[in-house]
Amino acid sequence: MGRSVSVSVPASSANLGPGFDCMAAAIGLWLHVEVEETGTFAVEHDLPLPTGRDNAIVQAFERLRSADGCTFRVRTDVPLAGGLGSSATAIVAGLAAAAALDGGTTDPEALLPIAIDIEGHADNVSAALFGGVILTDGNSTVRIDPPAGLDAVFVVPEEAVRTAAARAVLPQHVPLEDATANVAWGAALAIGLERADFDIVAHSLQDVLHQPHRAALFPRSSELIDDAGDLGAIGATVSGAGPTVMLWVRSEDTERVVAAATERSAGWADVLTAPFSREGLRVEVRED
Repeated sequence: MGRSVSVSVPASSANLGPGFDCMAAAIGLWLHVEVEETGTFAVEHDLPLPTGRDNAIVQAFERLRSADGCTFRVRTDVPLAGGLGSSATAIVAGLAAAAALDGGTTDPEALLPIAIDIEGHADNVSAALFGGVILTDGNSTVRIDPPAGLDAVFVVPEEAVRTAAARAVLPQHVPLEDATANVAWGAALAIGLERADFDIVAHSLQDVLHQPHRAALFPRSSELIDDAGDLGAIGATVSGAGPTVMLWVRSEDTERVVAAATERSAGWADVLTAPFSREGLRVEVRED
């Protein structure tokens, strides 16, 4: 047996309403990957995922070094489809594990450009690497600590929607007033989160660029967003490309919101709660 590395990567929710393709938050659901130099290539898990070199973790790993002789052991709390950044967790985990085993840097700034190149966009991988709430244009990253007293409750439909389908329904051009509104809401959301002002946050969880256009793909999720206040949340957003919904909840209301959301989504979705995560990528290397 040789060296081994353990990597943990948080889930993420992208867009956050007004921040289409430029905002994301790290979520306290984790992918854990151990890679050990055993002399044998293998991918071990009990998930409905590939066990060969077509596994997303292995593919990212092999961007930096060969997976020959390495055994990958995978476990995860992250739903595999629905908009909680499972592909970003896999990419970040694979890159970090490869870099660490080769004695290279696992600094998020160094891994970010490669992760963006693989993923195709910056929001989820940035949150997975840095933790917290991320604002990014793909070249620069601003990070905000998530405020205390704010929880996330996720409604995860059993029926997934492919990201490509969710992208295909978006218009190529939008009215100037719609773009202006989203810029204002996005800026206000960042300020509300930094100040822990949940009234500002609640007002800012609006969008006209992507959520209305995708509503027909997951009508029950969209209705849930419209009714977030009735469930006891301060607001709700589509998580990533959907169909998962993130209910933004004051911590003292979390239990009540979970109960209401569970009743509302019975038979078509699972409900889970998770904190916003200040932590991003974690790496531990062990020598034989």
